[in-house]
Amino acid sequence: MQKNLTRKELTHDRIVETASRVIRRTGFDGMGVAEIMKEAGLTHGGFYAHFDSREALLAEALERAGRDSAKLITARTAHRRTKGASAFRALIDAYLSESHVNAVEHGCPIAALASDVPRQAPGVREVAAGRLQALIARVQEVVPADAAADSALAIASTMIGAIQLARALPDRQQSNAVLAACRRTLLEQYDAP
Repeated sequence: MQKNLTRKELTHDRIVETASRVIRRTGFDGMGVAEIMKEAGLTHGGFYAHFDSREALLAEALERAGRDSAKLITARTAHRRTKGASAFRALIDAYLSESHVNAVEHGCPIAALASDVPRQAPGVREVAAGRLQALIARVQEVVPADAAADSALAIASTMIGAIQLARALPDRQQSNAVLAACRRTLLEQYDAP
């Protein structure tokens, strides 16, 4: 049974949820404390009652974004599994989808933020590394047993890069072509018959 959250806990959660969407939409540098608080329907002055620093919020928001995105991909994967897809195919199809490309605010934070991570505070980089490791572990769970041990690294890298490139292309047809090419290549190489 979940305990009843206090008003402060509910407000904290609202700030983190808002920030988790905003960092994926605007990047780390596009996220200002004042804007987050305003979008969360709160005043800027209340920020420090919840966080010691902007970096503390970034780390918590990134962790939340990763957990939320993983849940979404898991649900989409489960739906595809009910239609007879292998676990690997279901993950690839769910991750490398047009809906994932279009859902920047709800998608994988590593795909949205990877190029910004090296310039962040150590705590944020640590959370990002953990989220990346979680994605690699998820791929490792579903990659066929006969695949090389480092295949999950290559597959996860391809998945992340494909989303980044698909989002970078202004033409939807080109964007979808990137996704299709990566899906096809990964499935041809790794999906069990």
